[in-house]
Amino acid sequence: MAHSINRVAVIGSGTMGGALSAHFANAGMDVILLDIVPNKLTPDEEKKGLTLSHPAVRNRIVNLGFDAVKKSRPAALFAAQLADRITVGNLEDNFDLLRDADFILEVIVENLAIKQQLMARIDAIRKPDSIIATNTSGIPIKDISANCSASFKQHFIGTHFFNPPRYLKLLEVIPGPETLSDVVEFVKDFGATTLGKGVVLCKDRPNFIGNRLFAYAGMYAMRYAFENGYAISEIDDITGPIVGHPKSATYRLGDLVGIDVMYHVGNNLYDLIPEDEDRATVKPPEFIAEMVKRGMLGNKSKQGFYKEVKTEKGREFWALDLKSFEYKPTEKTFYDSTTNAEIYETLAERLRFIVSQEDRAAKFIWDTTAHYLAYAAKRIPEIADDIVSVDHAVKWGFAHETGPFETWDALGVADAVARMEREGITVAPWVKEMLATGHPSFYSDGKYYDPKSKGYCPIPQSKNVIALKGQRVIQSNDSASLIDLGDGVACLEFHTKMNALDEGIAEIATAAMEEVNKNFVGMVVGNQGEAFCAGANVMTVGLAANEGKWDDIDRIGKQLQNFTLAMRYSPKPVVTAPFNYVLGGGCEVAMAGSRIVAHAESYVGQVEVGMGLVPAAGGCKELLRRIVSPAMQTPNTDPLPSLQRVFELIGMAKVATSATEAIQMGFFDSATRVVMNRDQLIAEAKRTVIEMVAEGYRPPARAKIYAAGERMLAALRIAIYSMVQGKYISEYDAKVGDKIASILCGGNLTAPAWGDEQYILDLEREAFVSLCGEEKTRERIWHFLSTGKPLRN
Repeated sequence: MAHSINRVAVIGSGTMGGALSAHFANAGMDVILLDIVPNKLTPDEEKKGLTLSHPAVRNRIVNLGFDAVKKSRPAALFAAQLADRITVGNLEDNFDLLRDADFILEVIVENLAIKQQLMARIDAIRKPDSIIATNTSGIPIKDISANCSASFKQHFIGTHFFNPPRYLKLLEVIPGPETLSDVVEFVKDFGATTLGKGVVLCKDRPNFIGNRLFAYAGMYAMRYAFENGYAISEIDDITGPIVGHPKSATYRLGDLVGIDVMYHVGNNLYDLIPEDEDRATVKPPEFIAEMVKRGMLGNKSKQGFYKEVKTEKGREFWALDLKSFEYKPTEKTFYDSTTNAEIYETLAERLRFIVSQEDRAAKFIWDTTAHYLAYAAKRIPEIADDIVSVDHAVKWGFAHETGPFETWDALGVADAVARMEREGITVAPWVKEMLATGHPSFYSDGKYYDPKSKGYCPIPQSKNVIALKGQRVIQSNDSASLIDLGDGVACLEFHTKMNALDEGIAEIATAAMEEVNKNFVGMVVGNQGEAFCAGANVMTVGLAANEGKWDDIDRIGKQLQNFTLAMRYSPKPVVTAPFNYVLGGGCEVAMAGSRIVAHAESYVGQVEVGMGLVPAAGGCKELLRRIVSPAMQTPNTDPLPSLQRVFELIGMAKVATSATEAIQMGFFDSATRVVMNRDQLIAEAKRTVIEMVAEGYRPPARAKIYAAGERMLAALRIAIYSMVQGKYISEYDAKVGDKIASILCGGNLTAPAWGDEQYILDLEREAFVSLCGEEKTRERIWHFLSTGKPLRN
């Protein structure tokens, strides 16, 4: 049966349910959000004379959840207007709305009896082909649907999202014993393509994959730290990015998740896995129980392992002393093992170095890692049949750089196993068999070790994913490569740090345009690094400015301008594929394409003013072309509103926090294709190139840009003056703002005029070079390079 989902119902408007309703709206669906009816009036409702039958009272719980969604930070919605896609109601007055839902997702309290009662009600009202899902994190799927009809069971499935669902990639899909195979395959594709998730198929075992391993690793690490006298901040200092984990590390992550959640998950899991030889480890330590008793629940209660404290120095985060239960100032901890490991570029090198050392940090990292790896191996095949699913679950659910088996490979499997056994850590028999039969690692040449077949198997690849690694390289240098994607489509890939623009990229880009025009039907500009492009290489600019090499700065700017113009007017379609950071020069490159295929999570803006500079690779020109020039096609139009909009985008360094916002703000145009799954971005961009060729693509005519002249320049200068007088900006901010205003209004034009793009581009470079000559700009550049933060001077 062919399934489609256009209308989604989410039952439960708590933190997770509300966030999921927002993400379905992000994905373009109409959403119904329902919750229970209150059984008691609040004091405020009593004062107003309301009764339990009043609509405002009956929808109070769902409205509170919906309001939390709209106010959430980081934002649950791609753009505020998407809240209009969500209809709220309650489970008594509005239950009939479920009749038209294609997908019904339950996100209510983790109580089997209550879930079963709800499922019975849904079973009586659902349309025959609707899919019903539960977001349970621990109750067996088969038990939740046990009393439902055969059709219900065939269309019932577990979909375990991770919070916050907009930002965390993992979606664990858990079929029930009677779930139809086509339903499973559809939900997997829906999760990956429509919702942008990394989908892992799980067995119906307690806590599935991600939380099963997290519960073990988290409780083991916290208990080990407590018993061996490690401080909370000490552990967080050594268990973050240095070992491939997020900055939330160990205890900060606990505060984010919720101490009460950790406590209940651990206790529930302990009861559900009597056959697990390591079940005692998942039972929370006594200090966790005491924290719950005292209301120290983490971020939600504003105190957990950490608490924000006001001191004479300002706001500080103090850490909990788990023996006295008092909060104390933290001190940064340094160990030779973790400090010296920073010289190594790769995680594998850092881990191997750290675990070879003998200090407290090294002992903690080795012991906790070794037990975690051993536990993961022992859970095969209980929670998953393959190691790839386990590694994906950990990476996508907890933002780890590597999963357990990839980590084991990084350490060296044979060496790690030998050390584990010397220290009395039980290693799963299948791992020892793997080594004994001549398989030295879990992964090898794009394959993974399968314990069942006792050999290497190809890692499954989605038809919607193209990996740039391994593709034929046409040209390359240290900064960029031109890659053959097949079917006549090339890809210009940046690979500098944060993919910052430099002369090496300009060199390959120039050659790429020539190569594509001769031998390819079109080109994608994209990569699979940390960011699409975080701007120009400001180190190069700063050094040249310090040495007074103004011609070199102008030449680099001219190269980048020529590149963006060549992209825009290429006779072959050039599709840009932005994602994550699309800032400064990265924004200019993204805007220059014939078409944009953007990942939904794109953070887009012209942020050069933060370093005392202006966009100089076509950014000012392009926003004039996109926003001001179209408005001025209508006779007698006042240019100030659209001009002011562009001025604020650049002068206030406004950043869109999603591709949807980037379209609304004008950085991306209305033809932009938004892709939810970043893994599919290059493939979608390639597909778009091929479609454009098939449609007979022709480059646009050379654009004329409207320059508003001196009257509008005067108006913008008045606005800048007012900002200074109101102390919203510094005197130097005003100087930079004046340069931006001058570019946007056409420099010294005394009257409005339509001119060619090169005129505005020349003004951009002139302003950029002149600002590089200012001491305060150079101060900003070096402050940013040393701190990563903008300087107000």
